Amino acid sequence: MFGVVFPNRSFPIDISTFSQIDTFHWILDMNTFVGEAYDSINEICIFLLNSFTLPPDKALAVYIQSPGSHFVFCGAVTLSRPSALLSLTWPDPGGQMQLTAADSAPLSAKIGVSVDDLASLPSLDVAAEKRIERLAMKVGENLFNFMQSFCGVDGSRLVVPMDILDRWFKKFQEKAKRDPQFLKDFA
Repeated sequence: MFGVVFPNRSFPIDISTFSQIDTFHWILDMNTFVGEAYDSINEICIFLLNSFTLPPDKALAVYIQSPGSHFVFCGAVTLSRPSALLSLTWPDPGGQMQLTAADSAPLSAKIGVSVDDLASLPSLDVAAEKRIERLAMKVGENLFNFMQSFCGVDGSRLVVPMDILDRWFKKFQEKAKRDPQFLKDFA
């Protein structure tokens, strides 16, 4: 049904390497590959092996879990998007779930894959949305800092020149043309 690759870290891994929990859920114990260095794995490529195994209204969703934490959604593949390179931002270990004395198995990081309703998923690529959000915040911060250097105060109001946005945008464009790294620093 699916396979995964950890870029620069593994050969393709098929579904047989995962433990099947039930018909629609699989778990990969990261101790199998990297032991406690699970957080050094920061990307996963997941791909469908054929189009006959996943209905069009379903998605194959990827979740990650640090030792002692809850699963966190990372992204998904669908028939119209049969492969994806997803960033793995591991949650902080431990804090949310506590191990009791009755639990004999050691905690380990896991990657979960499940068949979910496409409509129920927030996004197919969570990391891409976070990058866009971070970029927008950095651009807004740059604009605010530029405007603040030209502000005057009138009672409880900040006063800026009328052409401040034009001046900022021209400066922003010039900087981007001069220094290609400038825009990459925002991301």
